Amino acid sequence: MKNGTLTEVQGLLVGHYTDPVAQTGCTAILCQNGAVAGVDVRGSAPGTRETDLLRGYNVVQRVNAIMLSGGSAFGLDAASGAMAFLEERGWGMDVGPTVVPIVPGAVIFDLGVGDPQVRPGKAEGYLACKAATDQPVEQGRVGAGTGATVAKAFGQGYARNGGVGSCCLHLEGGIQVAALMVVNALGDIYDPATGALKAAACIDGRLTPCLESPALGLAAFGNTTIGVVATNARLTREEANKLASMGHDGLAMAIRPVHTSMDGDTLFGLSTGTAEGPFLPILAAAAQAAAKAVLAAVEHGGGLG
Repeated sequence: MKNGTLTEVQGLLVGHYTDPVAQTGCTAILCQNGAVAGVDVRGSAPGTRETDLLRGYNVVQRVNAIMLSGGSAFGLDAASGAMAFLEERGWGMDVGPTVVPIVPGAVIFDLGVGDPQVRPGKAEGYLACKAATDQPVEQGRVGAGTGATVAKAFGQGYARNGGVGSCCLHLEGGIQVAALMVVNALGDIYDPATGALKAAACIDGRLTPCLESPALGLAAFGNTTIGVVATNARLTREEANKLASMGHDGLAMAIRPVHTSMDGDTLFGLSTGTAEGPFLPILAAAAQAAAKAVLAAVEHGGGLG
């Protein structure tokens, strides 16, 4: 089913839990048949869960879900809700007496927006999974992107809306490369196709790049872009790690500056393995998909201009 978002990749479901009052939430990506996964953490202030097991030298080969959440480190609890949801359905690593669902996750810092005492936890993560569907991904200020903002070098008062964005690209031979991004960056947003500045602080009536801020070096917590780059192509775990790595090239195309000391930028790579195709074009498409998803997040969140 063509819908232009991550759920075009057969076997991937996406669900959101959104708290519009507290301005936070979480987003679950469920892998119906499991997926080979990798990860790449580039920001210096990450909040992550179960990322070490995705390295090439560890035992676990496939994941059952990825949980993306607001709430800073508190939001990592949302993955426990996904584990409960999946265990009920028998999804996970068979360990004999039960199954252990494999649910890596990452969080954004949104405590400076809305109510900082309300954070996604186990119940909210469960509800995000319960809402998961193969329909087009809802984008904008929903799920993990509910409290997301961008362009914060001049202070939160000048920040623009971020959010959740997604896209899907099609390559020859039926290969799909898709991305879902939760964009909560310190940096400004640029059109990856033209290089035009699309979202930045408005100072004296003009869009003003982060790098013109005299306080850039004093930027506080409140940033991070997290997400998933996925393909239906069959990849090894090492290749899935490279897929995640190339997604970061897309972040660099659309977010400036990116991977700063105050961002926790983390991307996961997923392979559902239902098709065969050459690896290099998939990597090139991964960067494009991630960049397009970043722009879509800010567009749907209302932060452009």
